[in-house]
Amino acid sequence: MSIYVGNLSYEVKEDDLRQVFAEYGTVKNVQLPIDRETGRVRGFGFVEMESGPQEEAAIEALNNAEWMGRSLKVNKAKPKIDGGSSGGRRGNYGGGDASSSRY
Repeated sequence: MSIYVGNLSYEVKEDDLRQVFAEYGTVKNVQLPIDRETGRVRGFGFVEMESGPQEEAAIEALNNAEWMGRSLKVNKAKPKIDGGSSGGRRGNYGGGDASSSRY
């Protein structure tokens, strides 16, 4: 399972994030998505730790913590839903009430 880390500074580097999470256990992987247009970090990332208890400890300690001038949002990452490359549905083409439509 991965940890979602949101509200990151645009100046953050993978090594910075790895160091912060290493205080709570072994970091297996860090991903910082890059914006294609600007070439900078998108403001969120994912961290994978060696075990569930290490992930829980990091989430508990770092959620809402102040780091690099930002209040972090840290929680378990939700599984990626395969929505294709179209960028998601636009509009309510399936009929029914628009207020009940979920994207």
